[in-house]
Amino acid sequence: MAQISLTFPDGNARDFDAGVTPAEVAAGISNSLAKKAISATIDGAHWDLQWPIEADASIAIHTMKDREPAEELVRHDLAHIMARAVQEIWPDVKVTIGPVIKDGWYYDFDRAEPFTPEDLGLIEKKMKEIINKRDPVHTEVWDRERAIAHYEASGEPYKVELIESIPGDEPLRMYWHGDWQDLCRGPHLQHTGQVPADAFKLMSVAGAYWRGDSDRAMLQRIYGVAFLNKEELKKHLTMLEEAAKRDHRKLGREMDLFHFEEVAPGSVFWHPSGWHIFQTLIAYMRRRQDEAGYIEVNTPDIMDRALWETSGHWFNYMENMFLAQTHDDRDYALKPMNCPGHMMIYNHTLRSYRELPIKISEFGKVHRYEPSGALHGLLRVRSFTQDDAHIYCTPEQLAEECAKVNELILMIYRDFGFEDVHVKLSTRPENRIGTDEHWDLSEGALRTTLEEAGMSYTIFEGEGAFYGPKLEYVLRDAIGRDWQCGTLQVDYNLPERFKSTYVDASGEKQAPVMLHRALFGSLERFTGILIEHWEGKLPFWLAPRQVVVASIISDADDYVHEVVAALRAAGIRAEADIRNEKINYKVREHSLGKVPVILACGQREVDERTVSMRRLGEKQTSVQDLNTVLGDLSVEAKAPDVA
Repeated sequence: MAQISLTFPDGNARDFDAGVTPAEVAAGISNSLAKKAISATIDGAHWDLQWPIEADASIAIHTMKDREPAEELVRHDLAHIMARAVQEIWPDVKVTIGPVIKDGWYYDFDRAEPFTPEDLGLIEKKMKEIINKRDPVHTEVWDRERAIAHYEASGEPYKVELIESIPGDEPLRMYWHGDWQDLCRGPHLQHTGQVPADAFKLMSVAGAYWRGDSDRAMLQRIYGVAFLNKEELKKHLTMLEEAAKRDHRKLGREMDLFHFEEVAPGSVFWHPSGWHIFQTLIAYMRRRQDEAGYIEVNTPDIMDRALWETSGHWFNYMENMFLAQTHDDRDYALKPMNCPGHMMIYNHTLRSYRELPIKISEFGKVHRYEPSGALHGLLRVRSFTQDDAHIYCTPEQLAEECAKVNELILMIYRDFGFEDVHVKLSTRPENRIGTDEHWDLSEGALRTTLEEAGMSYTIFEGEGAFYGPKLEYVLRDAIGRDWQCGTLQVDYNLPERFKSTYVDASGEKQAPVMLHRALFGSLERFTGILIEHWEGKLPFWLAPRQVVVASIISDADDYVHEVVAALRAAGIRAEADIRNEKINYKVREHSLGKVPVILACGQREVDERTVSMRRLGEKQTSVQDLNTVLGDLSVEAKAPDVA
């Protein structure tokens, strides 16, 4: 029999018969490893323990201590175990697909009756029974005719359709979890007992069209989450509870910030308090950009098709664009990005190298089509405002300008309470424009920026924009969730496509390098993130309603207005509440609205020219001198960049 050589992580190599399985390799090392093994990596590919190895390769055997493959396998097996449990309880249910997703999995079912919360509990109980049986998991490779015949005979039409859509050169792997069988690429665990029975939970049921097609059958999708131990599950469920309390849509209603309407799906109706937050963010960013040498412009919302053809968006981004045609048969598009408009402004004047870098910024409204099912409050909209900027520089200035943007963006995030920032470097995609030389220079400049700043980063191969690589800045919020916000992209291509030039020192025309840069990213999305990060209790300088001065008795009404006038004169957003309501009622109402400071005024405060101060989240009040309060709050009311 032919021999193959397998190289282990420590560099040692051993010869085996061709066709040896990772399970057999593990057993040859020790009985203990054979029992603990869950999968293998063969030449970088995740490998089932039952799959044969036919050629020389590197090999690593995984156990539950290897978090990444272990989590994937546990979640993948749970999808199968859940489908088995459903069909054991309701044999007439048809199964479809059940992929692993972030933190868990889902599986789509065709069932006449809707699943109920009680059903989820019943399914969970059956799943634990299956896990405790420790049923073996095994796999076989079938030809297409046999697989189709099997599913036709068992009345599983969705599986037949899946097989017919799989390319003919791909093997069809059939997996059994005990006596229950499913079509799956694998890999899977050795037996159901390797799944932690106390570390998963079924979360919800949702509707889902078969294969995402609204003309096809509506299925029922059951979502589950799973981890490697019950402590991690508990931590995750606690985080979800906390996230529900922080949901910006809920807080937006309580704080009267914004709402949405079906007449404009994915577009925000800002209420006065929400619009104040929005404008405060713009004012802050405008000051930071002025200080950093940016010049602000404004460009049209709708522009001719020819512009988008030149930029490449018409051919590479059309499915995300809103298009329009006028009566004279001209094609237009609502701008999905600001960069082509900025190219028009740059090109309007002959530029010298002495002017560079030129930093053009805009708080530009952009419009991108998002499927209706993907819309999610402020976090996923169709119409939003970017704090967009484009930096035109010489190749020699590129590294310095990238470093300046990186420094600026980190400073801004610190001002808003985000200290934990991770960066993703997305490199050239297959569908791209430009030369490999320019892509090499662009990617090199971004790597150098991060490395010289001493920042860790993760590389996402092939995830860059079609015109250039990018850095994506990911913020971690107060409860450990990650949010991608700002971006920095290097682009040699767009200036060439628009024939943008500058005159160099020798009098020759050269194409500038262009940096695409957004710091908040979408202001709508950043607002939603801030609301959730701070649980609505925004920093005093950012809060739309900073102080409410409430009367305890009607005889204090005049003093309340006097205090409000003094606060406003000190630059503090204050309002009076002299309604004929009990003070406890007023405090509860304004606390729900997340007003940072409530000042109560009764006869004692009138006589002593004091106020009774209560800060949001505190149970105790303190009586303070009015002038002291004015001085302290006027300092807190200043934004971080002007404090």
